[in-house]
Amino acid sequence: MTDPRLNDWLATAAAALDLPTPAPDEYRAILDLVRDVAHGVCRPAAPLGAYLVGVAVGRGADPDAARAAVAALVAQETR
Repeated sequence: MTDPRLNDWLATAAAALDLPTPAPDEYRAILDLVRDVAHGVCRPAAPLGAYLVGVAVGRGADPDAARAAVAALVAQETR
């Protein structure tokens, strides 16, 4: 993503939540996951899936493992 509005908004939102600003590779991975959930399950599942990944990571899960778990569920839906 090269949209400066996105970068600015993420920095502002992260600061409001007392979090570090996510690196581009981190938010690209989430955007890819959200796209796949929206197309493979249904659109409303996309932000909710991202929320669940965030909760899991907040509880100590590895971010890559959390995204992979949700991606595996999407793959099951599209079979």
